[in-house]
Order: sequence, then C-alpha cells, then structure tokens
Amino acid sequence: MNRITMETIHGKLDDGERLDLDDAIWMLSEGPLLELGETAAHQRFRRHPEAEVTFVVDTNPNYTNVCEVDCTFCAFYRRPGHDEAYTHSVEDMLDRIGKAVEQGATTVLLQGGVNESLPLDYYLDLVRGTRERYPGVTPHFWSAVEVEGMAKVSGLGIREVLLRLNEAGQDTLPGGGAEILADRIRRKVSHKKGGAAAWLDVHREAHRIGWKSTATMMYGHVEGVEDVAEHLIHIRDLQDENGGFTAFVPWSFKPGNTPLVRRIPHYAGPNDYLRVLAVSRLVLDNFDHIQASWFSEGKKAGQVGLHWGADDFGGTLIEENVHACTGFINRTSTEEVKTLIREAGFAPVQRDTRYRILRRFDANGAATRPPRRVDPGRV
Repeated sequence: MNRITMETIHGKLDDGERLDLDDAIWMLSEGPLLELGETAAHQRFRRHPEAEVTFVVDTNPNYTNVCEVDCTFCAFYRRPGHDEAYTHSVEDMLDRIGKAVEQGATTVLLQGGVNESLPLDYYLDLVRGTRERYPGVTPHFWSAVEVEGMAKVSGLGIREVLLRLNEAGQDTLPGGGAEILADRIRRKVSHKKGGAAAWLDVHREAHRIGWKSTATMMYGHVEGVEDVAEHLIHIRDLQDENGGFTAFVPWSFKPGNTPLVRRIPHYAGPNDYLRVLAVSRLVLDNFDHIQASWFSEGKKAGQVGLHWGADDFGGTLIEENVHACTGFINRTSTEEVKTLIREAGFAPVQRDTRYRILRRFDANGAATRPPRRVDPGRV
C-alpha cells in the first residue's frame, strides 16, 4: 500500500477521486490537525461559497423515558415500572410543542425510548396532531430504533410503519441512535439495537419513500479510529443510493450517570471533535451539510468547528433532556446563536428541517427578508 500523506489526500481531492477507508483511518489517527482543518474548510467553501452558516429554531422534548433497550451509554431511560418512568399523553405533548412554537420553533425533534406499551396509533396521533395544530412545524420525530419498536408492536414491516407515519404527515427522520455503525462496538454499547444494518435499513426505507433524514455519530467511548472510519463509509454508501441524508451530525459521548463511564479510557476533547469534523467533510463527499455543535461540545468549540469544515450550527434546542441527565447542560437562544455565528466570522441564516432558507439577517440581527411560507403538506 502506498504511504498516505496530506499530499496524497490533496491529490485525490484535486483529481475528484474519492477518499477510501485507509485514508479516513490515517487522517483520524495521524493526519496533522491544522492542515486537516484548512483542507476541510477549503472543501466546505467549494461546496458552499457564501460565508453563511445556517441554524434552525427547534426543540427536543421527550414523550417517554421508558425504554427496554438498555444502552450502556444512556442516563436518560428508565425501565418499565420504574418510579421515575413517565409517558406523556398526546395532548400533553401537543401543548409542549405549542409552547416552543410560541418561541419561534419550526422543527420539533421528538424522541423517547422503545416503549412497547404504546400502540402505533399513539405515534400517528402525535404526528397528525402536530400537523393539524401547528402547520408551520416539521414533525422531525422518532429515531430508527423507535421505528423498529413500532414495527414490533404493530406487527407491520418497517416500510409499512413509515408509510403510515407518512400518511399522518411525517416526511423527515432524525439520525439518533446511530452511535458507531460498527457491529463490534454496537455489541458492546447497545446490543439490543442490533448491528449497523438495523439503523441503516430504517433510513434506507425512509429515503426510498422520499423522506429526508440526518446521519449522526456518537464517538469517544469504546471505539477506535477504524470504527469511526467504518461509520463514515457506511453512511456515505447509503447516501450514494438515494441521497436522502441532509446532514451529518457528530458529537462526543457524555459519560455522566451512565454505566459506560467506568469503561472509558479517556474522554474526547475539542481537538478530537475538530478532527472528526474535518475528516467528515473530506470523506463525506456526497453530504451537503456538516453540523458543528455548540450544544454537545461547547459554544467556543462550535464556533471553531465552523472553520474546520462545518457549515451549519444546529438548533437552538429550546428544550432538551437527554444530555441534561448526564449532567452536561448547555443553553442558548436564537439571538445568541446568531451572535455566535457572527463572532465566528459568518452571516447567520435561519433554515428549516430540510435546509430550506427561511430568513437572512443584517448586521444588527434584523431579518432582511420575510419568512418563506412553509407548505404543511408533503414536499
């Protein structure tokens, strides 16, 4: 095998040649961080020449914390019958969504757990109710494993469940639950979720019926660089099939209050995050958007990430409870997000779930164009 260097990486990129698994492993383990960042930023501006960074006004409430999957990295879930277990009614959830809408939310990222006491109609009613009561909101609901849970309870296949949700008004899917898409790692941290194929198959079916979804990765626990590289190749291969992913969103594991905390050799820091962002931009040549996270990595790291290949700053997260259960809490507002993006040297642009532009802002933060009307039906 020829020796990999940044020169060979640049040569492939300049020639339009796709980076491979070995390239990804080398960049994750040996590639010079500053040069990776510079190269990733260059590729970002080749794809998005404008000095703009997008963000979404969103919220992430939870309808239940009951889950039967027992992931070792999760501090949020409770087993059925636990004193702290809860499940909110559809009406309660619609009221909570309404409070976020009053604060400007256009996306609701709704996840909970695999709660086998809930029938499929519960999920359909939540989607339908959201579309009917808040037509300007995108119901960006359910992780892949929750969809699998719906299929198990209802006796339907994954595709049929997605079609039922589609009929109710849903057409996007969040990328939660991917963790690391390498079977040996999933057996260690989330063995009840199945291998990488389980997550990939749900997103594949969603893309086949015209949905958009995000791809995520939670790194910094028991994986190695080979596993991170494998994850990137898996989602790139799936993106080649239907182009259904809007963005890639990596974040580092937060160990507080989790069973996995005792098995972590070292915690991922800002340099690890920047490396993952840069390599993601370079390897995921068929992804339009890479997200820098102020929420999971801290606001300063999020700002620096915009110079390491990312073009999106994620959401405002009016409500969030999963990370909070680990003791890791970050909060912001729409105005602060705009300020953080400006301080990093970019112009803030508000988007929706599918990355359609809603507003641009002048230097004083005022909208420079009216909000685009969002069709509450299928797009």
